[in-house]
Amino acid sequence: MEQTKWKQARKGMDMLHGSIADKLFFFAMPVGLMGMFEQLFNSADVFILGRFVGKDAMAAVGNNMPVIGLLVTLLMGISLGANVVIAQYLGARKDEKVEATVQTAILLSLGMGLALMIIGELIVSPALAILAVPNDVYPMAELYLRIFLLGLPFLSLYNFEAAVFRSCGDGRTPLYSLVAANAINIVLDLLSVTAFGLGLTGVVVATVLSFAVNAAILFVLLCRTADRIRLQRHHMCFSHCELCRIMRIGLPAGLQGMVFALSNVLIQSALNSLGTEAMAASTAAFIIENNMYCFVNGFSQAATTFVGQNYGARNLRRCFRITKVAFAVEGGFLLVVVTPVLLFSKPLISLFNSDPVVVQLGSLRLFCIAGTFYLNGIIDIISGSLRGYGYSLPPAVVVLVGICGVRILWLYTAFASHRDFFTLMLAYPVSWAVTIVVLTVVYRMCRKHIVLGLLTDR
Repeated sequence: MEQTKWKQARKGMDMLHGSIADKLFFFAMPVGLMGMFEQLFNSADVFILGRFVGKDAMAAVGNNMPVIGLLVTLLMGISLGANVVIAQYLGARKDEKVEATVQTAILLSLGMGLALMIIGELIVSPALAILAVPNDVYPMAELYLRIFLLGLPFLSLYNFEAAVFRSCGDGRTPLYSLVAANAINIVLDLLSVTAFGLGLTGVVVATVLSFAVNAAILFVLLCRTADRIRLQRHHMCFSHCELCRIMRIGLPAGLQGMVFALSNVLIQSALNSLGTEAMAASTAAFIIENNMYCFVNGFSQAATTFVGQNYGARNLRRCFRITKVAFAVEGGFLLVVVTPVLLFSKPLISLFNSDPVVVQLGSLRLFCIAGTFYLNGIIDIISGSLRGYGYSLPPAVVVLVGICGVRILWLYTAFASHRDFFTLMLAYPVSWAVTIVVLTVVYRMCRKHIVLGLLTDR
């Protein structure tokens, strides 16, 4: 009877039994599309500003992307902690723990969103100073960032809500809410620029409003879902124990994401010294790369969730198999996606801005970074798999040294000697290659510890 009830309550994907490759793919695709639609908020802003306002406004938004990335990746990382904890409880069939963790995650999301909004507003001026934003785009960059930060509580709530849905294999529900919110954002963006003449201010206000709509839609759906992750909003409670578990996994994951974003801040600062054309070109290419990275992140989160549920069910053999299959499936997917991007790199960049210098530099960046994206994918799958076991700190430390450390060293050595766009872009694949070597060693060490730990539990 209990087994029947459990099966009826479970509406998400069955990650514990059957084939792996197809399930990983169909889990990763909605998550990747979610990331694309999340990027579309900024992509739409950049596209519309570049077409209807000018490349200065476009460059102003591009300068803010690394700063926004620092805050957003922290939120996404900590929300991933909720994903892992809930997935492990689902695999172990501990429904009371699932309910407590869902409620704790939602309350945590609201608190974090408000805290980061306040902190963000306080660090706007220092952040833009560190980036050495040119005077001609500084006022627009500051205005965009200050208004954007007002939407962080809604963005935080959405990320945690989406993580809760993903924990049971449901990536479609948060995707549908994102599609609706993006449609609203694009319509409001166009109206604010073409009909009301509000320029950059109207565009960023539209983005904040769409964040609020997105979070509200998913909140209602989370309260009404038939799955075991349903939010019981009438008796919300905060569990200190579950908070500690979420933060133990999520905080290192968030810091790992912030390391990536911090390294982008450092590179953006160096990029600003190369002129407005280089800034605009990098902004356009960065958006294209980010849309592809969404699927890299999708496979990483698939590995995290699949490993998390199977580790909760104590099926280590399937856990190890999941990581191997994820490498193969992601590799095939990236080959299909990256090839046409490289072949049509110049037309893609010209969609954002038709300046010949911008197009040339943007295309060069795509070849340097998108062409070596699978290296980034390897890092994310290994990190995601380790987080599924609950090992979140080791990959975070490795990424701190391998990504941020190598890029800082590159800026003060190779780029200092040859201050050109191509040399700067090489910092990405070099840092990825170094990180893979170290992270592979760490992964093998953690695997041995995991096996010994499971044998001890038995």
